Amino acid sequence: MTSTAQFQDRMLSLGLARVSEAAALASARLVGHGDEKAADQAAVNAMREQLNMLDIAGVVVIGEGERDEAPMLFIGEEVGTGSGPGVDIALDPLEGTTLTAKDMPNALTVIAMGPRGSMLHAPDVYMDKLAIGPGFAPDTVTLEMNPAERVQALAKAKGCDASDITVCILERPRHETIINAVRGTGASIRLITDGDVAGVMHCADPTTGIDMYMGEGGAPEGVLAAAALKCMGGQIYGRLLFRNDDEKGRATKAGITDLNRIYTRDEMVTQDVIFAATGVTSGSLLHAVQREPGWLTCETLLMRSKTGSVRRINYRTPTHTV
Repeated sequence: MTSTAQFQDRMLSLGLARVSEAAALASARLVGHGDEKAADQAAVNAMREQLNMLDIAGVVVIGEGERDEAPMLFIGEEVGTGSGPGVDIALDPLEGTTLTAKDMPNALTVIAMGPRGSMLHAPDVYMDKLAIGPGFAPDTVTLEMNPAERVQALAKAKGCDASDITVCILERPRHETIINAVRGTGASIRLITDGDVAGVMHCADPTTGIDMYMGEGGAPEGVLAAAALKCMGGQIYGRLLFRNDDEKGRATKAGITDLNRIYTRDEMVTQDVIFAATGVTSGSLLHAVQREPGWLTCETLLMRSKTGSVRRINYRTPTHTV
């Protein structure tokens, strides 16, 4: 096989789950230890090792940062055996390093894979994000609306009152105006301290009670969230935000010419993808890695956008293998 081989999402999906599982099991040893960097490095090492076992010619398009800033899994790094289909890979080896260090909910390992050229090469800048779950007409809510208008529009589409809507927002000082506007409508807010990929995914899972996500967070995480919603259903809009000329230069280097463009889900992820996330600490979406004498167990969400399939996989392994 060569790098021009067809992207076989069904055949690669279980391998992707193994990659996510390995990162979660490695970082779980450091849950509650207060060392964010060590937990992240453990996840990076395990994820990279497993990726290099896959028969793919992979390129990391969403990774740990620029090459000079990240020792492993940097943007542009080639992974896999080199024998197999050419693929784009978006990953966050440990989404929620602080959550892991403090043993707080919703820390995940996250990875998505699609054919070469299928994912937006988002630079490491902020992105203004807005997401809702499946079943709504396009542009039911938009980034051009103010926060109150978004809540009211979604409530109208759902046939409910604004007070029945719950919005997930990252708890940051920059979001104070948004938080006040949303609460002014009577809607509820679930504040999260970290982990906005999980925050966006909550919109597409009715068991979480979250109807909408909004706010500014990392652009790479926006692409990962778009990959998740490509599989789960739902809408996400993202607009890159730039604080200085250096950040604009990163966007230009990544091939972005329109710095004011608003991206839809299918513009951030243009072809069918596979997506895997494994729980490190317990949360609304996944259980934590569980320890018992001689054994470790983890739970993985494995999804394919081509079929809309969503699998929950429980993996149990002897501790000496990790």
